[in-house]
Amino acid sequence: MNHSAEQASLGEMAPEELGTAVASVILGLSFLVGAPGNLLVIWTILRHVKQRSHTVVLILHLAAADLLVLITLPLWIYSLVYTWVFGDALCKALVYMINACMYSSVFLITIMSVERFMAVRHPFASADWKRKKALSKVLLALWTASFLFSIPVIPTQVVGNDDGKEQCLYRFYTSVAQELVCVLLETLVGYIIPFTILVVCYGCLCSRITQMTFKSKRKSTVLITSIVIVFAICWTPHHIGNILSLINLAIADSFPETAESLEDVRSTMSFIAGAMVFISSTVNPILYMFAARSFRSSLRDTGIQQLFRHISSTAPGEGNRELSFVSKRHNNQTSSSQCVSESKDQMEILIKMCENNPS
Repeated sequence: MNHSAEQASLGEMAPEELGTAVASVILGLSFLVGAPGNLLVIWTILRHVKQRSHTVVLILHLAAADLLVLITLPLWIYSLVYTWVFGDALCKALVYMINACMYSSVFLITIMSVERFMAVRHPFASADWKRKKALSKVLLALWTASFLFSIPVIPTQVVGNDDGKEQCLYRFYTSVAQELVCVLLETLVGYIIPFTILVVCYGCLCSRITQMTFKSKRKSTVLITSIVIVFAICWTPHHIGNILSLINLAIADSFPETAESLEDVRSTMSFIAGAMVFISSTVNPILYMFAARSFRSSLRDTGIQQLFRHISSTAPGEGNRELSFVSKRHNNQTSSSQCVSESKDQMEILIKMCENNPS
């Protein structure tokens, strides 16, 4: 009798324990791979890349945002295995920091894509923007906006009880309107608007990437494109959950059964979505490693050092070199008339010199 009861108890607990074990393994691997990887990126850029292009500076800030997310993982793993023992204040602070890094990451990737679009399609404007050195102001505004947009997390994030264990996994809203505003803000600012900009930029660049005459620019554009794709894959489930929450709020009174079904789907997705959020902070250093494979490493320089140096060394003249690509056909058509006009101008100058200095 006791043996049967023990077997039944184990059978009931197995799915929950399995979910906790899988979550802990995913978060543990993300920490073990992502934290050293992002540290390597930050150290490489700061130590070995003296002349940093805008793209490399943006990659540096993206690695810093990812590292800030990943260093919180040991606390989340401990709370999953045992319980949240770190208090309500630390719960709010950690979730606030993660949300701010989420906003900063999507903003940084959006700026990367816009900068790449401008460098390829509007080289004059891109070169002018680089000469004005406006990137530091843009980064300051970006991080400020990220922390401001994350403020709604502070009053709503709470420590709740889950099967007798306290967990820092819950949001408490005082009204439906408050929940609607918070979820809509996160979805619009953190996903829909930035990815609309990304789709427009890469839609315009799609036909141009394969035609680029400069291999260095093509490599940079492909690398940034891969970062955007991975970020979209990792964050889409989380924001689909937010969209389901919005639909649920809209139809809760009219269609309660449908709303309940949507909530079940959202709850089921939350495990996968949460894991992929942390995976997104782990993947970028792996992408840099793959991109660096084409560079020969030596005892003094690793492939990733050469990758970032290569991106920086090819950046200053990108606008002018790409301009020659954009206007190549026009230059070929007008080269003859330009040569004739330049020859006439040179002849007139020589004649005036002879008249002013007779022998």
